[in-house]
Amino acid sequence: MSPFPYRLVATDLDGTLLRADESVSDRTRDALAAVTEAGAAHIVVTGRAVPWTRHILDDLGYEGIAVCGQGAQVYHAGEHRLLTSLTLDRQLAGLALSKIEAEIGPLALAASRDGLEGEVLMGPGYQVQEGPLPYVPYEDPAELWAAPLTKLYIQHPELSDDELTRIARETVGGLVDVVMAGPGIVEILPLGLSKATGLSLAARRLGVKAADTIAFGDMPNDIPMFAWAAHGVAMGNAHEELRAVANEVTSSNEEDGIAVVLERLLSA
Repeated sequence: MSPFPYRLVATDLDGTLLRADESVSDRTRDALAAVTEAGAAHIVVTGRAVPWTRHILDDLGYEGIAVCGQGAQVYHAGEHRLLTSLTLDRQLAGLALSKIEAEIGPLALAASRDGLEGEVLMGPGYQVQEGPLPYVPYEDPAELWAAPLTKLYIQHPELSDDELTRIARETVGGLVDVVMAGPGIVEILPLGLSKATGLSLAARRLGVKAADTIAFGDMPNDIPMFAWAAHGVAMGNAHEELRAVANEVTSSNEEDGIAVVLERLLSA
C-alpha cells in the first residue's frame, strides 16, 4: 500500500459529508478513520456557524479544528472554544440590503449572531428548512442589528437562488460578498471572506499547506476552497458551478462519495 498522498482532507458538511438525514454513514466514518490512521488530518469546513455545527462534530467524536460560518469562525471542537471569529460590519450590511431591495424589492431576512452560542434569527416570510436546527423568530427589524453578526441570509419571493445571487453580487459586490450555500440559502458575508480564508488559517495551525490538501464539496460556496486546495472533488449531487471547477466528480453524498475517493487513494 502506498502512503496516503495528502496530509489534509477538508470536507463540507451539508450535501457532502452529511446525508439528507444529517447522518454520516459507517462507510464514510471508516474511510476517514483510515485516512487519519495513515497520518492525514480531517477538517470540517462548513457554512454553518458553530452553534449549528457543534452537535454534529460531537457525534463524530471530532476533537480537532473546524472551520465554520463560511470561514468566519475557526473552532476547536475538542476544547469547545473559538480560536478566531470575524463579524459582518452591520452598517455595510444594512447599506447592501437597501441597495439590493432597491433593485429587486423586499427580501425575507435571517441572520447568524456571533459567538459559541450565537442564535440564528428568522424574520417574517423567511422560509425555514425543516429539521432540528434551532432558530429564534423576530418581528422588530431592530432585533436583527442588536448584536454582532457573522452573516445575513436573504430570500426573494420570486427569484431563484442563482438569480438572487447573481443580482446581489452585481449590485453590492464592492461592499460585501454574496454566496449560495445550499437550496434556499443565499448569504451576505464580509468582503473577502470565504471558506478558503478560514481553511488557510486552520491549515497554518496544523502545519499543513494547500499543496497537501484534498477538498470535498457540493455548492458554489466551495469554489474558493477548491481553488486553494491541491485537489477539489465535487459530489455527484454538486451544483454545476462547482462541478465546472472540480478536479473530479465522485458519487453523491447519499452514495458515500467521500469514501469512494478516499478508499481509492488508500489502496493506490
